Amino acid sequence: MMFVRFVPFIFVFLWSTGFIGAKYALPFIEPFFLLFIRMLCTLAVFLVLCQIFRSKWPATIIAAHQMAVGLLIHGCYLGGVFAAIKLGMPAGVTAFIVGTQPLLTAVVSHYGLGNKLGSREILGLLLGFVGLSVMLISTANAATTSFTVWGVLAAIIALLGISIGTIYQKQLAGGADFLTGSVWQYFSTLILMAVLAWSFEERVIIWHWQLVLALLWLVLVLSVLAVLLLMFMIREGESAKVASYFYLVPALSCLEAWWLFDENLPVAAIAAIGLTIIGVYLVVKRPIVNG
Repeated sequence: MMFVRFVPFIFVFLWSTGFIGAKYALPFIEPFFLLFIRMLCTLAVFLVLCQIFRSKWPATIIAAHQMAVGLLIHGCYLGGVFAAIKLGMPAGVTAFIVGTQPLLTAVVSHYGLGNKLGSREILGLLLGFVGLSVMLISTANAATTSFTVWGVLAAIIALLGISIGTIYQKQLAGGADFLTGSVWQYFSTLILMAVLAWSFEERVIIWHWQLVLALLWLVLVLSVLAVLLLMFMIREGESAKVASYFYLVPALSCLEAWWLFDENLPVAAIAAIGLTIIGVYLVVKRPIVNG
């Protein structure tokens, strides 16, 4: 199908808007309570979809694996990213730390799972990392790059969560229906966010149209559509190749921040985006078969 070829690019665009949605929403609500409400709404949407499409519920062991994936991909990743931004981490720095996921995933896949990488793929991963680094350095504003140890720790937790979760889903949590599998993922994340919100936050909401619109986007576009695309990509592709697309997320986030918030986008950053695209192309490019 022609649509399948465009799935990764649709996913990257949608996923990149998560940093923008967080920036719009977090001035009015604490991060874990925002994610609790987001998970609750998302869970309700998926339960309705399961009824409409009469989705098959997975066996107990598969459901347990899906809950573990949810804690990693949604709980650790989203919780870490939102907490880092709330703690004062610049969105660009947070995106850079999380954006190193392709290298971490590739290393784990190569040494831990025996998924060999060719020289072209290694070169692509390194080019993506260099492009990401140049983009971060060129767009950094010295007045806004101060951050705390806790903010860095939160971003690292997000990085580990999305990296391990991607591999876990590919290796151990396959076989589940996309819809019912997502229900179990969001159920475990809902419990985690409830514990965090009721343990560390005051759970105060300043209702504002900006918060409502951001929440609708985060639920319907990010948690429903983008995550279903990610699960599809993980099922159909190799972990390292799927992860390589995450190199494009900070690049798009910078472009979106430039357009929406008038953030600086120097020529070096534009060149770095091009370098990153080349790196991703080298990783996902199909090998040429002679004969």
